[in-house]
Amino acid sequence: MLNYKDLGFKAGLEVHQQLDTKKLFCDCPSLVNDPNKASIRIKRYLRAVVGETGEIDIAARHEEAKKKYYVYEAAPTSSCLIEIDEEPPKTINQKALEIAVNVARLLHMSIVDEIQVMRKIVIDGSNTTGFQRTALIGRNGYVETAKGNVAIPTLLLEEEAAKKIDQNEESVTYRLDRLGVALLEISTDASLQDPEHVKEAASIIGMMLRSVGSMKRGIGSIRQDVNVSIKGGARTEIKGFQELKSIPRVIEQEIQRQLNEIKQGKTLKNEVRKAEPGFTTSFLRPLPGAARLYPETDVVPIKIPESMLEAKLPNLLSDEIKQLQETYRIPKEFAEEAVKRKISLPSYFKEFKSLEPLFIANTLIATPKEIKSRFGLDTKKLTHADFKEVLNFYEKKQIPKEAIIDILTKKLRNEKYSLTEFKTVSDAEIEKAIKLIIDENKGASLGALMGIAMKRFRGKVEGKKVSEILQKLLN
Repeated sequence: MLNYKDLGFKAGLEVHQQLDTKKLFCDCPSLVNDPNKASIRIKRYLRAVVGETGEIDIAARHEEAKKKYYVYEAAPTSSCLIEIDEEPPKTINQKALEIAVNVARLLHMSIVDEIQVMRKIVIDGSNTTGFQRTALIGRNGYVETAKGNVAIPTLLLEEEAAKKIDQNEESVTYRLDRLGVALLEISTDASLQDPEHVKEAASIIGMMLRSVGSMKRGIGSIRQDVNVSIKGGARTEIKGFQELKSIPRVIEQEIQRQLNEIKQGKTLKNEVRKAEPGFTTSFLRPLPGAARLYPETDVVPIKIPESMLEAKLPNLLSDEIKQLQETYRIPKEFAEEAVKRKISLPSYFKEFKSLEPLFIANTLIATPKEIKSRFGLDTKKLTHADFKEVLNFYEKKQIPKEAIIDILTKKLRNEKYSLTEFKTVSDAEIEKAIKLIIDENKGASLGALMGIAMKRFRGKVEGKKVSEILQKLLN
């Protein structure tokens, strides 16, 4: 097992989150994966230019040396002249700016007095302009973790890149539906102590982003890049993480790669590498530096209005989870699932006051999982009305607890049902039937008898009642 402290391990994290708004500098919708056919096709070459330091960035020079040309495909339903770089950008999207400011405030950051949009040189073809527009929103924040506060030096609001769909030795083809989608970039400092700490920080930042809302969800909508280094090694930026659980494994493999190269006497260089499916990494390009930035001349500096800075902040999802647990005495996993799926448990608790909160939460969260596991049905089709109906039946003692799964299953299968099917049976009837089951199955175990009895009383008698009568008769 690696001792990360002795290795001089340093790690920082960059989280990129797509916003569910219109695009950042035009009025096109953020379709990301536009299903419409691409009717626009253009071809371009890109070249590196000097940044504000007066130098050409090393990563840009590396891409230009490939001498490739770029093909861009677009549909008018998700792209306009701004994506094609035939028209100047419009004013920055105010909704995206508001979201960025709220995230910065939740991260305890100092908001900049004035936003200056910058151009970040990118000539791998993923931007038709040869640069990405990016703007600093907040500085010097932090996030609380189990191993102490982790500094958040910067939060940026920027354009998402185009989506690569094909490449060969001479060219790369991109789709422009994703280009220009509003994107947040949150960067930590290099104080993350080990791979699990990196994963934890990514998880907490992700939770805070979801707390603000208006974030895109699904594969590719949030990405994590990790910067790692060890003594005698080099700073490596690992890109392409899609799942949090893969972060520790990839970091461990990368550190082992660097250790092996150090042992072989090789000199490591700062570089960008891609996270591969097998938890290894592959070289992409040299690590870029400050030479890639220069001011955007088509967007005027932006003053952030006081109303944005003083607006009420959303509650953190972690606080909502904790409040549900403490107020209603329900397990953490139920509270987490309810918050994740936006199920308003308190409204159910208020409507069905005579029922225990734990029973209601179990019905809403655990029961659908059991139905999916046992019958392979798509429980996402169940509505709030379906759940309220069965809870109402149970509260009025029209059905036993066991009938809830049967009724919801019938709803999913579009089967008709009558409450008479689930009419409760008296204790005397249960005892009489169980005596007969015992007589017909002499020598059977308690578990076997229980299974036969529950099949006989399916949806009509609670399991606890059957078990109590069985044990009484057997003793």
